[in-house]
Amino acid sequence: MNDVKIAADVDIRAAYLTAPELKLAASLIYQAYHDDPVFIDIFNTGTGDYEQKLRASIREELAAFWQAKQPILGIYLGEALVGVACLHMPASGFGSDRFWHWRLKMMLSAGFVSTKQMILKEEQIIAAVPMQRFHILSFIAIHPLHQHHGFGHYLLAAVNTVLDDEPESEGLAIYVTSDKYKEFFKECDYEVLTEISVGNVTGPLMVHYREN
Repeated sequence: MNDVKIAADVDIRAAYLTAPELKLAASLIYQAYHDDPVFIDIFNTGTGDYEQKLRASIREELAAFWQAKQPILGIYLGEALVGVACLHMPASGFGSDRFWHWRLKMMLSAGFVSTKQMILKEEQIIAAVPMQRFHILSFIAIHPLHQHHGFGHYLLAAVNTVLDDEPESEGLAIYVTSDKYKEFFKECDYEVLTEISVGNVTGPLMVHYREN
């Protein structure tokens, strides 16, 4: 995907991230998911290293996405990266088990139990989606200083261009654990498919179907 001007009157554009931007993307994702109930349930094991495990998990996920050439999109205000979204197609061979070295690194940094829970979470999502070929939106994050200014909508518009570039993809699925994000995705033409429980957390699995 080439750089895309999403709005003509402001300097906002969407583009695939470059390798040097992955650290900044990881920082944005960490800030967005620090208080996510699912990650707290998975990584907050009472050992006092929740932040370390969360950072390591995000870092290894991004590395696996990058190696498998799965889409990592950014929204830019001028030259500043203000939002990021990561998505992948399980049917492309990039499934919940990832690569063997990803699983090894995850177990070393996050622990066996947490890694297993991460894998089970994605397996539940894949099993619940009634499509053969689809994308999963694994992460979506907007910089805290740029929230509530429409950048989330710009970012999802960019995500939709990935569906345009992948004619075999039937749609996009995301597991939502916050009511405010549930309303946001409803505004963006996502619908609730079912409820999924991951550990002690229950939330809606939402889908956006590709336009024919």
